[in-house]
Amino acid sequence: MEGIELSAFQIIANVGSARSAYIEAIQEAKTGNFDKAINLISEGDKAFVEGHHSHSELIQKEASSEGVEMKLILMHAEDQLMSAEAFKIIAQEFIDVYKQLAFLKQ
Repeated sequence: MEGIELSAFQIIANVGSARSAYIEAIQEAKTGNFDKAINLISEGDKAFVEGHHSHSELIQKEASSEGVEMKLILMHAEDQLMSAEAFKIIAQEFIDVYKQLAFLKQ
């Protein structure tokens, strides 16, 4: 595998790991494990950056007139990237809410 397909799979694998970490962070916050939740957000961010790096390389190719052939797998990778980004925002909001609830229970 090479080219667009390889880049797409790199994006999918990395941002998929990030999204999983963000979801796990919500689950940890729900049980009151806020330190673990924050660590999972950080782990997710590292994976997301790797996926975003692969995405940026494709954008640079497009900008330099090399052209990037649009394929279904690339569209899927883009969707996964946006989904992971949204999950991070949601995870951070849930962590904040669970922290507030924990404070109110004290």
